[in-house]
Amino acid sequence: MVALATKQPELSAVGQKIDIRNVSHQFELEGEPLPVLDNVDFSVEPGSFVALLGPSGCGKSTLLRLLAGLDHPTRGALSVDGEIVGEPDPSRILVFQDPTLFPWRTVWDNVALGLEAQGVLKRSRHRVDNAIELVGLKGFDKAYPHQLSGGMSQRVALARALVNEPRLLLLDEPLGKLDSLTRLTMQTELVSLWQRAGLTAVLVTHDVEEALFLSQRVLIFGPRPARIVADIRVDLPYPRHRGDPRLAELRREALGHLGLAATW
Repeated sequence: MVALATKQPELSAVGQKIDIRNVSHQFELEGEPLPVLDNVDFSVEPGSFVALLGPSGCGKSTLLRLLAGLDHPTRGALSVDGEIVGEPDPSRILVFQDPTLFPWRTVWDNVALGLEAQGVLKRSRHRVDNAIELVGLKGFDKAYPHQLSGGMSQRVALARALVNEPRLLLLDEPLGKLDSLTRLTMQTELVSLWQRAGLTAVLVTHDVEEALFLSQRVLIFGPRPARIVADIRVDLPYPRHRGDPRLAELRREALGHLGLAATW
């Protein structure tokens, strides 16, 4: 595991404001409607870090896809900085659980994909170098994915997102496949990346501790079709300490909303 550099380049991103108004969504499954979101309504302030927490399959990842512009809601509207989300945009980047790196491309070439697709790589090569340095992989530019650990591969995926200088980072369980020690390290580094970049971050996770450790606000969803059942403000400054009694209190509260209070 490579520690983040002490001195890191800054990104010029400024976080976007999110407004989700009465959003409901459903899929068609063998000709029958399958509701996944039910009247979801909330806003996120620019530069905030918000976590979406809830049962598996309740619709959290679907909500990220709607924010990314990959799907359109059945009812309601999603807007970013006052503009209705209608299609994907480089200012909104979705990072998945699987890094999905191209095995035949080096770290540098994987990170450069977005700029290459936009036709701006030739004049923006410095952005690739900056993103790689920002995630602590300077010196691994020429490495291939099979030469990287799981945590390093996920860093490459984050660099590939950050190179586009997004204003909204959508994280769909990006640390879910990492071993526990690497995951703890990456959680701390993800907070550092968010703070340096100044963007808005929305994280989907099933991990209560992760949601509370990373975010300023945790929205808890009920079973599918998902509705918000609780909005928890994490009133703790950064850096946070996992043994903080306040985190334990918030964990108990979150588990209670999830119907798991008896496990505490």
